[in-house]
Amino acid sequence: MRVPRRHRNSSVPRGVGDRLLYALCGAAGLFTLAVLGEIVLQVVHGASPAISKFGLGFIGRSTWAPNFGVFGAAAAIYGTLISALAALALAAPLGVAIGLYLSMIAPRPVRAVVGPLVEMLAAIPSVIVGFWGVAVLAPFAQQHLEPFLHDVLGFLPLFGAPQTTGLSIFTASLGLTLMVLPIIAALSRDLFLTVPQELKDGAAALGATRWETIRGVVLPSTVSGVVAAAVLGLGRALGEAIAVTQMIGDGAGIHASLFLPGNSLASRIATEFNTPENKLHIPSLFYLALILLGIGLLTSLLARMIASRFDVQRVLAT
Repeated sequence: MRVPRRHRNSSVPRGVGDRLLYALCGAAGLFTLAVLGEIVLQVVHGASPAISKFGLGFIGRSTWAPNFGVFGAAAAIYGTLISALAALALAAPLGVAIGLYLSMIAPRPVRAVVGPLVEMLAAIPSVIVGFWGVAVLAPFAQQHLEPFLHDVLGFLPLFGAPQTTGLSIFTASLGLTLMVLPIIAALSRDLFLTVPQELKDGAAALGATRWETIRGVVLPSTVSGVVAAAVLGLGRALGEAIAVTQMIGDGAGIHASLFLPGNSLASRIATEFNTPENKLHIPSLFYLALILLGIGLLTSLLARMIASRFDVQRVLAT
């Protein structure tokens, strides 16, 4: 019997179908890079007049007064980061807990009902979330949540005196939590389901409880994926415009209290792009878009660094 000769390089595609698939995958990757590069070039080109006029001082200036030709991004950057990080701080533990419940604790009939309902939250349009936030969430937060948090944690600057409208960074953070939660929960559930059953059975055979199995096997095996899911949710929170515009109010300054109105990069771009006041207004909005793009890129790079570090530590531990 003749034994077929092995190829020296198994990575070389064989056959027309393999070559075609290889070419399509390469073209898709190049197309993605081309689109990303075109977006960056257009944003930089649109922002170049404002960059030439204001320089890096634009980032540290908090005043935004288009009528007087004064533009600064600090207040919008602050509102964007605070609202997104607050939403992530609430959504990440809840999302991971929901993922653990659906993958390891809930009975199968409950999974079949609750799982799709959680995923359906991600399909709610952002304008509907914003409308619900203005009509329901903001009054509830102003009448109940903000007074309670102020009475209990009022010694912290973050929880100042409640305001009259309920439209604030705090309300926007709660709305963003609702939008980020299904992303983290669904991805976490899928990650926990990929943990081999043999590992969980081995831990149980050694006498580990369900919580010890989760803590010692499931979470360490999926920590990099959970971090990636949280960062994906953070990206959704950073770039959200419509819902944040409806719930965050119209604050212009930087303040410690979450209960005061604020602003964000995406909401300011969405509300002012069609009504420029002068020739530097649109370039300044492009400058805000460039800053938001840079924040998203840095967040993604940081997430990759954290995930790779967890992977290296897990390999060394094994």
